[in-house]
Amino acid sequence: MASDDGVFEGTFKEMFRRHAAGVAIITANYDGVPFGFTATSVASLSAKPPRFTFNMARSSSSWPAIANTTYIGVHMLGLENQELADRFARTSNRFEGDHWELGPHEVPVLKDVAGWLIGRVQMRLSFENNAIVVVEVVEGQVGDDGMPLLYHSGTYSKPAPLDYEI
Repeated sequence: MASDDGVFEGTFKEMFRRHAAGVAIITANYDGVPFGFTATSVASLSAKPPRFTFNMARSSSSWPAIANTTYIGVHMLGLENQELADRFARTSNRFEGDHWELGPHEVPVLKDVAGWLIGRVQMRLSFENNAIVVVEVVEGQVGDDGMPLLYHSGTYSKPAPLDYEI
């Protein structure tokens, strides 16, 4: 059944606004310049070997760095990192200050986050203006065990425990 482009665009956007997602920041070092952006598309791909994926627009100012570097970082954010998430989503001064340092493979590593992983890019799959990036983990560190920062319905949020255990 064929459909016009855009017929379900509003439904699509509304459905994914209702889908809560963890908030992460992707970083890369391209020709000695740090790049980074906030992402909600990070997902585990495999445990053996450890791999993750993320999606991004190829029109992003960070795309040239992701498209041309070998190693990138992903930083999982906790509730206390909302300001950092905003900075990497909305400003151009993402790396001004002492909230980061160069880590393994010269990848920018953010301080005081829930955890970070450095990985070697295995694949970049472009589709129209978007890309899926597959990364194999080579380094990492888990931070404090706190509440994760979630993005839901256009705002940051936190998980609420239920009276149910698995």
